[in-house]
Amino acid sequence: MKRIGILSDTHGYYDSRSNQYFQDCHEIWHAGDIGDYAIIEQLQAIAPIVRAVSGNIDSGMVRRKCKELEIFEVEGVKVLLTHIGGYPGRWSKGMKKLLKDEHINLMVDGHSHILKVMYDHELCVLHINPGAAGLSGWHKVRTLVKLTIDGSDMRDCEVVELSPGVR
Repeated sequence: MKRIGILSDTHGYYDSRSNQYFQDCHEIWHAGDIGDYAIIEQLQAIAPIVRAVSGNIDSGMVRRKCKELEIFEVEGVKVLLTHIGGYPGRWSKGMKKLLKDEHINLMVDGHSHILKVMYDHELCVLHINPGAAGLSGWHKVRTLVKLTIDGSDMRDCEVVELSPGVR
């Protein structure tokens, strides 16, 4: 059983409350638009495994160290982590085929700054977009997501709202 912390769109801003919210996580996944590689280093101080992909605003060290797309397995669940992927019924170009061809069970992305947890019944894929954890963008509420993966069981999905004005 693994507890996963998921965030996206930090845009160079690290909310230190992430330490508290992710302290029970075995892994933390960042779905792009990191903004500064120091954020990944801060997350590595919390969890033994940090997986991250680059987003459309990322450059420099982030681009050198983080791919645009990662496919991996956790507890037997096949995961696709990317920044721009769409969502059920509105997948980005080529994403539906990739999800199907790779037999993905869980797809995590960011980019929209819109928190979404949806299941695609056609592809049998759980989609999670954790919203945005950073200050840049039009979103009103900053969010993080936590999820438990236990074998093929994905459960206990928890949304954490980071109160505005508190840093």
